[in-house]
Amino acid sequence: DEGILHASGNGVPPVTKDYCIIYNSNWVSLPKSLDNATFRPLENLTSTVLCNSSEVPSGSMKDKAVVVMRGNCTFLEKARIAQSSGAKILLIASKPRLSPLSDNKTDFEDVTIPVALIRYSDIVDMQLTLGSEVNVTLYSPPLPEFDYSMVVIFLIAVFTVALGGYWSGVAELENLKAIASPGERETRRKKEENVTFTPVTVILFVVICCVMLVLLYFFYKWLVYVIISVFCLASAMSLYNCLAALIGQIPFGQCRIACCNKSIEVRLIFLAVFCIAAAVVWAVFRNEDRWAWILQDILGVAFCLNFIKTLKMPNFKSCVILLGLLLLYDVFFVFITPFITKNGASIMVEVAAGPFGNSEKLPVVIRVPRLEYSASTLCDMPFSLLGFGDIIVPGLLVAYCRRFDVQTSSSSVYYISCTIAYAIGMVLTFVVLALMKMGQPALLYLVPCTLITSSLVAWRRKEMKKFWKGSNYQVGWMP
Repeated sequence: DEGILHASGNGVPPVTKDYCIIYNSNWVSLPKSLDNATFRPLENLTSTVLCNSSEVPSGSMKDKAVVVMRGNCTFLEKARIAQSSGAKILLIASKPRLSPLSDNKTDFEDVTIPVALIRYSDIVDMQLTLGSEVNVTLYSPPLPEFDYSMVVIFLIAVFTVALGGYWSGVAELENLKAIASPGERETRRKKEENVTFTPVTVILFVVICCVMLVLLYFFYKWLVYVIISVFCLASAMSLYNCLAALIGQIPFGQCRIACCNKSIEVRLIFLAVFCIAAAVVWAVFRNEDRWAWILQDILGVAFCLNFIKTLKMPNFKSCVILLGLLLLYDVFFVFITPFITKNGASIMVEVAAGPFGNSEKLPVVIRVPRLEYSASTLCDMPFSLLGFGDIIVPGLLVAYCRRFDVQTSSSSVYYISCTIAYAIGMVLTFVVLALMKMGQPALLYLVPCTLITSSLVAWRRKEMKKFWKGSNYQVGWMP
């Protein structure tokens, strides 16, 4: 179980700080709040592992909370020695990642003091922050049923999917208007930067995703910097494309300069510099949790919007193949791989958290700080996360629905229905997350909601054949 070590210095006013601990609730129960907790002076004995009673300094443990290093003996062996020396709390500092305490308690029924595992880096931080004289106590507040950061995640995700689909529809409408003039059509085709997925490229894309995830699991500490570099480049370009589309609607400040036989708007040059600077600032300060998440989310939303608008699904058939395969990919790497890996952890969760305690995190998620304080905030992740794929993949279907609405003049019925289905899928994901208290593959709920809803709308309107194969315009004119 996860708990909290509340430490207090002897300054005036006293400085306090909380740290993550791991304990076994079958060995001892901790207070639910600080109101019922008893403070003990901390004795730092991290110079010893306390595997032998001869290692105990005379009288140094009496009525104290003692911290020792992790060693070759079991946790409960250490606890028995500490308890016999008068200690009231035993903390075991660990340099590796914190792991569950699972010794056999039946041989140590006489051990009654609380035993907890704590990061060694937290002990060092405690001394630097609070000084040499520190009082500590342990408690384990109940987990909140729901964290309101999920509401922010929900709004960001639905906004991005809806806006990306709408933007794709605007581009489609411009393409339709260009058909009337062959010259205008050629100009439009030269400006288009869209990529169309066929069933073959869909399968190839999913295979690449699988290979990349496995490579990240085994070579994370090198590839993470490749992903960070790619994200900086792609997000800067995406932010530029999104803002340039907005600026293009403003009829002011259109002065140009000539460069390399081309005429370039000055405001777009400043925009490019701004977007590059935003990506560079994030890259430099990406581990600053107080505010870097805001910049990452802005860049991430721009990346998702640009991806949804640029990558076009030619028909509903390709959408079904893509979403179906990525659903299987998500479920396999979350639920099946724990039976394959040595440590019993899923490859998806390990890569998202940084395998083997790696401090660098992949910038492939929307992050929002958790608003409800709990032990999980300290021990696990202080952020609620949603992967870019959980926005982009259903977003491609929403974009196809919007383009189909434009092509068939169907008053946005497909687009609105699919967007609402996505919102319902997100709510369902959060409900299951709250009930199961563990990370969920969001596509498990988003894919059925969006695919089934789109199919029902097409069936109800008797347009399933056209919806499945794509419109004549799309087949005839898409590059």
